[in-house]
Amino acid sequence: MRVLHVITGLGVGGAEQQLRLLVRQLPASCEVVTLTNPGAVAEGLAADGVNVRHLGMTGNRDLSALPRLTRLIRQGRYDLVHTHLYRACLYGRAAARLAGVRAVMATEHSLGAATIEGRPLGAGVRALYLASERLGTSTVAVSATIARRLREWGVPARRIHVVPNGIDADRFRFDPVLRAQARTLLGLPQDAFVVGGVGRLVAGKRFDTLVRDLPQLPGAHLLLVGGGEQEAALRALAARLGVPGRVSFAGECAYEGASGGTGGGLDLPTLLAAMDVLASPSADEAFGLAVVEALAAGLPVVYTTCPAVDDLPPGQAPGAVRADAAGFTDALRAVRGAAGGRLPVPPAVAHYTVATAAARLTAIYEAALHGTTPVLGKHVPSVPTVPSDTSDTSVTSGVSAR
Repeated sequence: MRVLHVITGLGVGGAEQQLRLLVRQLPASCEVVTLTNPGAVAEGLAADGVNVRHLGMTGNRDLSALPRLTRLIRQGRYDLVHTHLYRACLYGRAAARLAGVRAVMATEHSLGAATIEGRPLGAGVRALYLASERLGTSTVAVSATIARRLREWGVPARRIHVVPNGIDADRFRFDPVLRAQARTLLGLPQDAFVVGGVGRLVAGKRFDTLVRDLPQLPGAHLLLVGGGEQEAALRALAARLGVPGRVSFAGECAYEGASGGTGGGLDLPTLLAAMDVLASPSADEAFGLAVVEALAAGLPVVYTTCPAVDDLPPGQAPGAVRADAAGFTDALRAVRGAAGGRLPVPPAVAHYTVATAAARLTAIYEAALHGTTPVLGKHVPSVPTVPSDTSDTSVTSGVSAR
């Protein structure tokens, strides 16, 4: 089976890194085309031996990209085209159809309640998305929460399949030696209580909540991993609150097999090792990959929204505590007071392996090629019930509703 993955860009990000992990596991001949930004993940894919091409798209309205992508797909004689992220889904689905490819899939990685990939979700954006969705064979949602949102938009439930993100849990196993080394390199006291935040430094992540919490957590430090437009504002806020020396900005973490990253060469497992708790104050997450990675590292977690945890049955992540913005300080204080050190890896992590995600995708690929319904395993959470007409009432997830 020849599969072409089309993605908007290949800088360091959750969807981009998820693609690389999946391509390693999929039992198919995979190639990748990025519309823009062949960044650190493109380097990593190339290091894995994957053929990566850059389409050179100059903007959202660069319509010349459509015939170029169509030619590339036609010449590649692919059996299936799989698109990732909004712009790639729009152009990739259309190009695949124009090239005569019948099996066309898309993964929805980042659909919020009011945003898509961090941008406001207006009526025009939604209408364009739905028009392009009809050109595909099916749509993959990375969480039951996203599947529910797609169904509410009007995407037929029979076309939606849930394939949660996966991680290589062993890679995140806690190492006390790495912890000490990371703290030394980052200038963090070895005995300090370190609150961590992982993600793009944008307003929607609400990392300002964590900066505002610091004055109420004497001696605590905040380690932010990621880059973005809010960095200057967060630095200024820390200065105004009198805690600039207790906030560390690691930048984008180094990416395996690539030269990218601004975090002093430290990868994410090492940066997580330096933390005592992961804090995720975002009110609108599509999955919550950083939370799952932190749980795999044995970290307690304080979060506001995380479908990866919330969509599971109770008790799967006992170290993860939910708190709204007003309760974050108290929740972090409670974690600090418990002083329990590293936690056992919780059952939730076992739900989210790359091997499992690849197996589910392979079943969906085969079904798309043969015009059948995929048979998926029974190890992921169900999709919350959504009112629908009696002729189309289920979303494929592999388990019964809770």
